[in-house]
Amino acid sequence: MKDHVYKLIELTGTSTTSIEDAVNKAISRAHKTVKKLCWFQVVETRGSIDKGKVQHWQVTIKVGFSVEN
Repeated sequence: MKDHVYKLIELTGTSTTSIEDAVNKAISRAHKTVKKLCWFQVVETRGSIDKGKVQHWQVTIKVGFSVEN
């Protein structure tokens, strides 16, 4: 088994639907340019309110990926 080295990046995904959708959008977008994504950690969740209802979600995540040799 190899010893791995990982790098972390921080992303913020947004959605008018859900927290999960915001996370999925951030990961999907990162996957287009960053390879070997391994895991994520939710750092912060926030949103906006309009007329007593959640209008928009913003979720900040840290994403870890393996650094190539």
